[in-house]
Amino acid sequence: MRKQITAEKGAKAIGPYSHAIVCQGSLVFVSGQGPVNPETGKAPESFREQAIQTLTNVKTIVEAAGASMADVVKVNAYLRSMDDFAVFNEVYKTFFSEPYPARTTVQSDMLIAIEIDAIAVLPEK
Repeated sequence: MRKQITAEKGAKAIGPYSHAIVCQGSLVFVSGQGPVNPETGKAPESFREQAIQTLTNVKTIVEAAGASMADVVKVNAYLRSMDDFAVFNEVYKTFFSEPYPARTTVQSDMLIAIEIDAIAVLPEK
């Protein structure tokens, strides 16, 4: 179960995310995933392709746990450059729909352009 929380007195979201998500059930914690394609062992060239691959890697693990991207309640995204923030949001919206998971996006001094970890709630059976 997922329920979106929007604080009327809170700051308006500046991207595809919810103020908060309330959930009930068993949680799945996905470790940070980067842009490496598991079939080739290499990362794509462009940031957009790297964001797609990173979210695909997260999706693969979420699905292996028995959930879907619609069950993700929290995302932490780490970008090497905040210049990529708008492109990240565009790609992000192709993997998630409203109500969007709660999300934190920060700039990080790392070798890869993007890393994402996530928390999902297993659907009730």
